[in-house]
Amino acid sequence: MKKSERQRQFVREHLELFRCPSCQAPMTTVVDNSISCANGHRIDFNRHGYLHFLNGAADTEYGREMFLARRQLLAAGLFKPIVTAVADHLPDRPQNILDVGTGEGTPLLQLAARRQQARDVLIGFDISKAGVTLATQLDLTAFFCVADLRQLPFNDDSFDSLVELFSPSDYTEFKRVLRPGGRLIKVVPNSDYLLELRHLLYGRDQAHSHYDNQQVVDLFRRHYPTAQVDRVRYQFPLPAGLALSLVEMTPLHWGKGARQLTDQDLRMLTSITVDVSVLTGTAEK
Repeated sequence: MKKSERQRQFVREHLELFRCPSCQAPMTTVVDNSISCANGHRIDFNRHGYLHFLNGAADTEYGREMFLARRQLLAAGLFKPIVTAVADHLPDRPQNILDVGTGEGTPLLQLAARRQQARDVLIGFDISKAGVTLATQLDLTAFFCVADLRQLPFNDDSFDSLVELFSPSDYTEFKRVLRPGGRLIKVVPNSDYLLELRHLLYGRDQAHSHYDNQQVVDLFRRHYPTAQVDRVRYQFPLPAGLALSLVEMTPLHWGKGARQLTDQDLRMLTSITVDVSVLTGTAEK
């Protein structure tokens, strides 16, 4: 079975998860190359097999080259301890899991490999077509789509767990699609995240030299007062030849005042600090 047909088959088997982005009615049929709601709104699968749920063009600066660089680093293991921490916060039983801002999909692939739970239902979405197109190429039984986190194309109470790595949040939508007792696991960078790269780009005393995500953590706690916060910090040795990919996989080098790094600068990047907080909240029952 071709990958595009596997994507259509996935939607047929899990049609109850999806709703129409135009009228919010449940999707009811998959016929040929289209999915339709009860009011007749139709969305076609594209040639890559995914669905484009946005009512208009995507507004994102994240392109294919950035996601390819990200895939190189993530496939080499840059985020594996983070994925392990996320997996440790998920129940062992089968889960409907939504990966928010999935990008090119490698974290979801690694999460599935870590869990080894054949009955998990995995969906990843992103606003970037370039990222989702790459995600559909992964050897993973999952469905990927282009969607906006502020208008999720999923029915109420559809997911047991939402996973969010370095992505914005819409807590109203998250609470709507999470089942009672479900979990939101959000990963945010701490002050030392990619510290060596920040210092090369901006020195040690500029605004971009450090992160301060306390407001993000505080907002999460307001929505989930019993939230658990766990720090994950480690050094990742950069494989030979991937220093430039590290630069290209993040928007850090887009900031005002960023230096143009030289070959000598890149040779100095032999390891990188990964420093994040894993925030875990539980939906009210």
